[in-house]
Parts: sequence; C-alpha cells; structure tokens
Amino acid sequence: MADRVLVVGEALIDVVEREGRAPEEHVGGSPANVALGLGRLGLPVRLRTALARDERGRRIHDHLAASGVEVEAESFVLDRTSSAVARISREGDARYEFDIEWRIGEPLELGDAHVVHVGSVGCFVEPGASSVRDALRAWGDRVRLTFDPNIRPSLIGDREAAIRTTGEIASASDLIKLSREDAEWLYPDAGLDDILDHFLATGSRVVAVTLGGDGALIASEAARVRVAHPVERVEDSVGAGDTFMAALVATVADARLGSDAEALTTAGRRAAAAAAITVSRAGADLPTREEVERELARRASEER
Repeated sequence: MADRVLVVGEALIDVVEREGRAPEEHVGGSPANVALGLGRLGLPVRLRTALARDERGRRIHDHLAASGVEVEAESFVLDRTSSAVARISREGDARYEFDIEWRIGEPLELGDAHVVHVGSVGCFVEPGASSVRDALRAWGDRVRLTFDPNIRPSLIGDREAAIRTTGEIASASDLIKLSREDAEWLYPDAGLDDILDHFLATGSRVVAVTLGGDGALIASEAARVRVAHPVERVEDSVGAGDTFMAALVATVADARLGSDAEALTTAGRRAAAAAAITVSRAGADLPTREEVERELARRASEER
C-alpha cells in the first residue's frame, strides 16, 4: 500500500486560448495537477488549496474528487476562485497570465500523510507561502518532502527572495524537480550540471531537471542519468511538467525513490511516458496508472 500524500498549493481554472478556437476552461494549478495525477495513479492523496464556493470552485472540487483526491474542506477560503489565461502557440507551448489569490485559512495538519508535496505559487506568494514554510519546518523529518518550484516570474518578481525560498525547501527535500526554465531563471549564470551539484550539496536527495522535448536529467549523490522524452503527438504542453512530477512523487510514495542509476532511470522513464500521454491531450488531462503501464509496455515492445 502506497503512503498517503498531502499536497499543498494552488488550484485554479486555466482558460486556454488557441488561435482559431473558442477559449476552453480546464482545472489547473501545478499542485492541484500533481494531486490529480496521484489520484489517477491510484495513490491516496489529500489536497489543501484555496478555493471559493463559486461555480469554478465547485468544478475544481468535483473534478479532483472524481479522480480520488480528497480536497480538504478548509480549502474554501476565497471570495473568488483563482484563474490563469494560458495562450497556446502553434508549437503547443503555453504562456500564462494570472489572477491568483493564495492564502491558508485553518492551520495545515499532517494527519496520516507520510509524503508531502509542495510547490509553485503555494511556496512563494504571500500570505499563504509563510504558512506553508512554517508547517514544513514544524513537520521536519516526519515526512518525505517533494518540491517543484514551478517558477512564475510575473508572480514572484524578486529573484533573490525566490532563491532563498527554493534553497530552504530544497535542502529538506527527498526530491526536487525543476524545469530548465526554472533553473535558468533562478541561476542564469550556472550550467545544469552545476545546478544539480548545488542542490545535492545543500541537502536534496534526488534532483530532476526536465528539458522539454530533450528529456530530463535526474541526479543523486550516487548517479546521474539522462532520460529521453519521445513524444509522438503534441496537443499542448499544459500539465506536462506536473505529470512528470506526479509520477516521481508516486515512486517516492510507492516504494521510495532509489538513488542508483537503475532506479533513477526507471523512475524517469515512467515519468516521461506519463508526460507524453498528457501532452497528446488538451489541457492538464493526466493519465491513469493503467494508461501509463500500457504506454510503457508499448515502448518496451518497440525497443525489442
């Protein structure tokens, strides 16, 4: 039985705009997407977020609950549910504009969770970010922590403050995943290997950097691997990184992520297969465990 996961962070409505099409609304928000992915992968998962009791808030709740996510009742603290406009280029890339409020009402409770995932707006935007960081300090070694900074420069602004926050949370993390864009924004003068070395030296047990179509780098003190990311069809990139993260978190919760090259490669290939399914579909429509297993089996058959 996998360990229960507590996910803390924003949930919102992505308003997706594509040239020549009417706007579409999808449930989004990086931590909410990770919680959705964990639920679809069959893990027991709770989400503490910030919602309003409006139509969008109810839609988010029902969408997540349908995939097995327990959205905590304490999440309903806003007057209006947050949103983001995602403008999709012809190549499938997304650019975002945000209308977000992030705060924590009732104190965060660990309950029976043994794995905690945090990231994105939830770790950087006040007043809620301070509540998240205070809870992580209080829980300390009682949890296995996973972290995805998912940097949004238009919301964060202050790079030095973001570096301090990222460093504090990463130093306590069993796993941190960054996109190449996150890494380059935080440390514009450093190479990717230097960034991997930095996080490992400061306390992260496993560090992953996703590289879009070029795959991902995953490193521990014992090994460093590069995982390919073959994608046959791209509808859009919304939720791709969150899917990769959810699959890695599931590995942490299922069997604890190993640190040798074989374990890192296996986890990375599973995460890449999951992300490939998501990018083939519109919005953050993350795959089920059965879909990931079929995709892995198909890839293995083609390699033989």
